Amino acid sequence: MDAYNEADLHLAAAAAVRAPSLHNSQPWLFRRSGGAIEILADPARRLPSVDRTGWAARIACGAATFNARLALASAGRPAVVQLHPDPREPGLIARLTPAAERPPTYAEVELFDAIPRRHSNRQPFWPDPVPTDVRVRLLEAARSESSWLALLVGTVAVAGFSEIATSADRVLRRDTGYQAEMEAWRHAIPAYARAPMAEPQDILPQRFFNERRRAPGHDYEPEPLIGILGVPGDSSADQSNAGQAMQKVLLTATAAGLDTSLISQPIEVPTARDQLRRALGRPGHPQIAIRFGYGTPGHPTPRREMSEVLTGLGTLVPGIPGA
Repeated sequence: MDAYNEADLHLAAAAAVRAPSLHNSQPWLFRRSGGAIEILADPARRLPSVDRTGWAARIACGAATFNARLALASAGRPAVVQLHPDPREPGLIARLTPAAERPPTYAEVELFDAIPRRHSNRQPFWPDPVPTDVRVRLLEAARSESSWLALLVGTVAVAGFSEIATSADRVLRRDTGYQAEMEAWRHAIPAYARAPMAEPQDILPQRFFNERRRAPGHDYEPEPLIGILGVPGDSSADQSNAGQAMQKVLLTATAAGLDTSLISQPIEVPTARDQLRRALGRPGHPQIAIRFGYGTPGHPTPRREMSEVLTGLGTLVPGIPGA
């Protein structure tokens, strides 16, 4: 196969837009150029106060790239991925060029089938523990994408993470520009997908997206399973690759019947991120925290129309800070 066609572009983009993004900002664009499919950061969907460095946009576009890879592979037309292939166009996150055609693997089909079922569940989870074999699959999913996943085990580790995350959340709540921008994006997350109002006994911070209180007796799990995903470096390409790894972990969890939600406050505050890195004692840089568990089924949030995210052949898209 020498080139991807328009049908391949639509197939890849339809899967890619199901990726998660900070505040559901969906900061991606897709185009076909020279027979390749390219994923770009959409400057019109930037969060200049919330995402000053462009880290969150790169994570989201990396996750979209992984979904696009799965869609093409599941159709028998796998891709070779280049991250940030052109320094002249810093907004270009990934270029997917055709590899040799082959039937999809069972693992690719399983993860592709999980794409429409994956969504963030910000509600309390049940106290049922995540089995060891599923935890191993989550670790391997990150490892296979040149990343690592540290699962926090025990009350001491969870309490330490809670302290870091809560402290970072307090810093962000004092930032009036940050809070104003977050409020402006409240509409992007429907009420049914928002977390309930925080309670004093909660050990993890929640965004103020909802004024609805939870029913009595429906507290968050006392010892949640938290995973910290990291990569060896912290360049733009490293962050985009972390997005790919994050999405593979999320889809692996979905395929195993788990629910997930993302915790980014301790990554958004540099001092908290450094504290988390030192607490983990691992080489590299944490990029996102993921909460795993079993919850009540929810619903995906709306996505942008294809007409909004498909851009013209060869159109240059500006970069994002730090790209």
